[in-house]
Amino acid sequence: MQSQQGYDRAITVFSPDGRLFQVEYAIETVRRGALAVGIKTKNGVIIAVDEKTKKLQISNTPQKLFQIDYHLGAAAAGYIPDARVQIDNARFFSQSNKLVYDEPVEVETVAKHLADQCQQYTQYGGARPIGVSLIIGGIDSSGSALYLTDPSGAYILYNAIAIGGNADVANEFLEKNYNENMTFEDATMLAISTIQNSNEEYDDTSNIKMSQIKLDTKEFEFIDDAKIKELSQQAKIKYPPQQK
Repeated sequence: MQSQQGYDRAITVFSPDGRLFQVEYAIETVRRGALAVGIKTKNGVIIAVDEKTKKLQISNTPQKLFQIDYHLGAAAAGYIPDARVQIDNARFFSQSNKLVYDEPVEVETVAKHLADQCQQYTQYGGARPIGVSLIIGGIDSSGSALYLTDPSGAYILYNAIAIGGNADVANEFLEKNYNENMTFEDATMLAISTIQNSNEEYDDTSNIKMSQIKLDTKEFEFIDDAKIKELSQQAKIKYPPQQK
């Protein structure tokens, strides 16, 4: 029988207890990434990330928050270079869909396409699994939609989800405070509070980057830092900080 090390090295070989270790290591990479949060409401989708930057780093453009199409965006946790490749793939796929079918691509179609790509890297030798999870949100013919993809090739529909570092704490906070009938502004404040409650520096919003896609405009927009700071003050009242 092969040693444990043999199963670690071979991406295409299941261990005796039915595990693909390289895929599990890729999922662990996601858990060690910065926190990302997605929240869906009837009026649109909020996607936010916690981007810890270095003191001299210029951070005008978010590194973990991406626009895929005018009605579609994503946040990443894990190995960000892999995320850039997946986002480029999603952008090309989205534009191709528009040219072929003359209509905006569905959110689920993009999520499935990227998940299929992840799955391919779990099935064939010669390449490692993709080490990133994506929260993909947008507006399509069914209304607002929010999906999660992960390195195993799974894609799952959510009302609200957090991935990355301290995701367990963040998801517990979301489960406690989310409801399907919440307003868009409440969802924005909830996203801010979720990141802050998972962060040691609760009052600092400088690392929070956010985007929104509203049902009425169907356009991806970044939320500016001043607005985030303003909403964080309201969020303290709406969603009080948890005791740690």
